[in-house]
Amino acid sequence: MQLEEISLVENTEFWRTKSLGEMNREEWEALCDGCGRCCLHKLEECDTGKVYYTRVACRLLDLERCRCTDYTHRRTRVDDCVELTPETLADASWLPKTCAYRRLSEGRALAWWHPLVSGDQESVRRAGISVAGRVLAESHVAPDGLEEHVIRWIRR
Repeated sequence: MQLEEISLVENTEFWRTKSLGEMNREEWEALCDGCGRCCLHKLEECDTGKVYYTRVACRLLDLERCRCTDYTHRRTRVDDCVELTPETLADASWLPKTCAYRRLSEGRALAWWHPLVSGDQESVRRAGISVAGRVLAESHVAPDGLEEHVIRWIRR
């Protein structure tokens, strides 16, 4: 959802007054800040469950706009694409701590740079949260070469 579409949401501070389960579809979608971090390939350590982010993006991620190029059909085109719902957020440990869905599910407020708070979609980039221009397309990386692309700039 683009910032100009957020005006369609009736209560502009709905995230303060509603639980994730009470939000309508427009409100739910407006929570996405468009950082693209959830669309990065991740590696999980089997023994500890620790998640490592890579700088390799899903093939559907527009690397400059940080938006899915086929959002409607993403789950049929990408086998391991996870649809975020209040139920799937029960185990949101794989999402970055900056993610609005994770923050709200953990009882934390939206960050100052979130477009719903700042009123500016570019605040995500200026705050260094967006992956725009910082990641590789998965087509440029061998599936068994993800370990070479683990990144350190996403804190958990």
